[in-house]
Amino acid sequence: VPMVAPGNVQVHVINSTLAKVHWDPVPLKTVRGHLQGYKVYYWKVQSLSRRSRRHIEKKILTFRGNKTFGMLPGLEPYSSYKLNVRVVNGKGEGPASPDKLFKTPEGVPSSPSFLKITNPTLDSLTLEWGSPTHPNGVLTSYTLKFQPINNTHELGPLVEIRIPANESSLILKNLNYSTRYKFYFNAQTSVGSGSQITEEAVTIMDE
Repeated sequence: VPMVAPGNVQVHVINSTLAKVHWDPVPLKTVRGHLQGYKVYYWKVQSLSRRSRRHIEKKILTFRGNKTFGMLPGLEPYSSYKLNVRVVNGKGEGPASPDKLFKTPEGVPSSPSFLKITNPTLDSLTLEWGSPTHPNGVLTSYTLKFQPINNTHELGPLVEIRIPANESSLILKNLNYSTRYKFYFNAQTSVGSGSQITEEAVTIMDE
């Protein structure tokens, strides 16, 4: 098997899900056989928004021939990763380069995990929601938009409300009685807005 590890491993983080790895090629005489390529082992150490450590799954990408760089796609935003590089010949892999730590920046969050509308009265509705399963960063706020729907399914004026990130419920007051409303709800990080979930609910006709 090859004798030495690739040197001078560098990571250039391109965005929240993509990084580029560079390394110096090993001297050909240390390959001790036919140079097949380089393997990059990489794994997520932890999410920076959740302190949970789960089973660490190592991923491997193989770059054929005498390559000196490779792309790592499909990374998770706002996470810390480690990687190392090994050279490969027909017999197997050489030793790993020292582990290199890198961090991905924040991305936009996934949609809130649920939106539930309860306690209808003549002029109010109560909204409850769950935070995104994948925040992909630090949540800064939620955005609620809603509008009435009349009997001919036309949409009325859209109202938009910003809600602090630490809230998980809201009572909407001063609504029209016996009216159907459509709600659009999403979360934000400093990078931008995540995908929204929609829901509909009706205020009651009379007490």
